[in-house]
Amino acid sequence: MQDIQRAMQDLLEQKVEEGSERGLQLAVYYRGELIVDAYAGLADHASGRAVDGNTLFPVFSTTKGVAATIIHLLAERGQLNYDMKIADIWPAFGVNGKADATVGHALYHTTGIPHMPAGIGVADVSDWDKMCEEIARLTPQWPPGEHMEYHAITYGWILGEIARRVDGRPFSQILKEDICDPLGITDMYVGLPEGMDHRVAVLEEPDVVPPTAAADDLQAIPAWICPLHEWMNTPAARRACVPASNGIMSARAVARHYAALLPGGIDGVQLLPDSRMKVATASLRLKDPVPLPRGMGYALGQEGDIMGGSLRIFGHGGYGGSIAFADPELGLAVGFTKNLYSKNDAGSSIIQELKQRLARF
Repeated sequence: MQDIQRAMQDLLEQKVEEGSERGLQLAVYYRGELIVDAYAGLADHASGRAVDGNTLFPVFSTTKGVAATIIHLLAERGQLNYDMKIADIWPAFGVNGKADATVGHALYHTTGIPHMPAGIGVADVSDWDKMCEEIARLTPQWPPGEHMEYHAITYGWILGEIARRVDGRPFSQILKEDICDPLGITDMYVGLPEGMDHRVAVLEEPDVVPPTAAADDLQAIPAWICPLHEWMNTPAARRACVPASNGIMSARAVARHYAALLPGGIDGVQLLPDSRMKVATASLRLKDPVPLPRGMGYALGQEGDIMGGSLRIFGHGGYGGSIAFADPELGLAVGFTKNLYSKNDAGSSIIQELKQRLARF
């Protein structure tokens, strides 16, 4: 396994030297062992600050898989179930045609409210109560449960407020106490604490196209929050709690989270039993074709996907190229983080090389 560590370290350094990546991390658990903990490049091009294993990277929608795990933890404890109506947990949510929307609908992106509320601005994203009030008032674009459309940002407040109301703790506290602490993770945040910005990688996106839509257009990702990489480089964005899209973590941390969801877990900690994960990764079925294989909050593997072709693979990727996933058949958990968002993204080739090397064992 030392050969894999060395090979992947060399590959990451090569990608930086070629200019296809600026700074990146790769962490891999295989059959309960951390076999790759590699990193290369710069966390901040302007200052020359190097990436190390403890560098924190914004991972955008890779956060969604972690948020889903929290809901499944609450379900396993009997604090909620997937058929429970959201309005029974959060009464204000049940207006304007959402009375029958369930926790399962929220996990599967079938609630019907993929667009952000009109009339809000970037400062409102940091106001949890206001965002939840606005989300609760939304009118679904289709009857909940009938159609799947990716809830890019609204997903976070829906699941986060469900968790807060059934448990009593804010989302960030549940994350720390129920996932990070049992696993010894100290570098995974949704809502970065004060005084930690010096550890965060600065995002770059040289090919970004400036937004042209009007600021009040209804969109899943509104123009006023774009370019996304510029927003996530601000302290306000990092401090906010947006469980759909503003997680900040290391590859090592998110890989460990997924390793703890595999049969047997990691270092004696298995976050959820196999029976729960079988339900959590069941593929969504609707009358209409589903555009992508979806589990309950996790993306599933498919032919040609960076994670692999098996539907048993589960995880989530994020804007810009970060990704984390688990493959129960291989006993594999992977975390990949980066800060240069470009057309030359090297993530697929790095994961492909990793799997080819593992296949030789």
